[in-house]
Amino acid sequence: MNIRKLTLTVSIVLSASVLPSLLSVTPLTDINTVYAETKTKRVPALRNKVYSQLARAQKLADDGKVQEGLEALDNIKARASSMNAYEVAMMYNFYGFIYYNENQLDKAIESFEQVISEEQIPESLRQSTTFSLAQLAMANNDYPKVISYLDKWKLGNNKPIANSYYVLRANAHYLQKQYNEALESINVAISYAESKSEQPKENWLVLQRALYYSLNQPKQVVQVLEKMVKLFNKPEYWVQLGGMYGEVGDGKKQLAILEAAKQQGFIRSKNEIMQLAQVYMYNGLNYKAASLLKEGVASSKIENSAKNQAFIAEAFVQAKEDEKSIEHFKQAAAKVEHGNYSQRLAEVYLNLEMFEEAADYAREALDKGELNFEANVYVALGMAQYNLENFDASILAFEQAEKHKKSSRLAKQWIKFVKKEKLHSESLKQALL
Repeated sequence: MNIRKLTLTVSIVLSASVLPSLLSVTPLTDINTVYAETKTKRVPALRNKVYSQLARAQKLADDGKVQEGLEALDNIKARASSMNAYEVAMMYNFYGFIYYNENQLDKAIESFEQVISEEQIPESLRQSTTFSLAQLAMANNDYPKVISYLDKWKLGNNKPIANSYYVLRANAHYLQKQYNEALESINVAISYAESKSEQPKENWLVLQRALYYSLNQPKQVVQVLEKMVKLFNKPEYWVQLGGMYGEVGDGKKQLAILEAAKQQGFIRSKNEIMQLAQVYMYNGLNYKAASLLKEGVASSKIENSAKNQAFIAEAFVQAKEDEKSIEHFKQAAAKVEHGNYSQRLAEVYLNLEMFEEAADYAREALDKGELNFEANVYVALGMAQYNLENFDASILAFEQAEKHKKSSRLAKQWIKFVKKEKLHSESLKQALL
């Protein structure tokens, strides 16, 4: 039973800090490196003179003197023609760090792009900076650039690919509504973690769930939510799983999971209470539905509206508890201008053989008007008046019902019957004189 559409939201959370690969690159550690060899390239050293100038700029920035630090780097940049490629790359690396720490992402990206534009730098620096650029592009909401940087990084990578790559790629595709591509990447990350007997991170599963839902694959959404319930046991996952069981047509599991959620105190919000009440009704647990919603109104979790009062009343009627429904139909009727709830009161009182009350509420319904099924009110009034032996009033009510197509045949039968009963009653009276 599809009671309520599942509303899914995805929080894009990177697997570590925004720039984990940048933080692992500390240019000052290369002071004693004469030549760094990566693959077939020989990389020039970071000379002590340049190192000391960069270190001064870094210290100024670390001490909170950001503008002075940038000015120090500008002085170094003015003599860039005398620096080798690796020293130029390190200079831009420092620019990038300072701009990033100042949350000037565009300038940080521009600086780190200058780093990887240099040919004679260690491949490890090129790779780590390229990956960091992908993360910065994500933080800067430039999702096509994220994919572009990741593609460049993968081309230069010669090591096993970490899950951070797949998660970042999945998020970038997701935010561009490229759901199939995103799903492919996040599935790799989750499968790889599980193959090593590691627990997938929660936000990975949140993304996977959202992707399956966006791709209209509800059975897969169910599988992901079943896993999330087991791993994280959060109230919202229990409720969402119940909703999805309804969407795939598994009413028994829907009832079971929501009932289990209720026992754990996970059914809390207005929507959750309403969802469970509807599931109860769908499964024939009408009294439980009425009681649940009644408790919700009493606790102010559910609005004390005419609609909700009528829901409680109808649930009690379905549970064969007509007397319990009366107070709720009365509250509903008092909150509206139309006469539909007064009509239901007339019908309930008729079932309870309380004919005076039935006639009174039928007349109230007609006085209020705006009825969805006016004919039914006249039928109820006619039956109530007949049982009160008000035969003329009964015939008059059924004659009004006869004017409506849906009740015409029934009304004619009743008119014929009431007229006979009237004659019979009059004959008895005459016989007793």
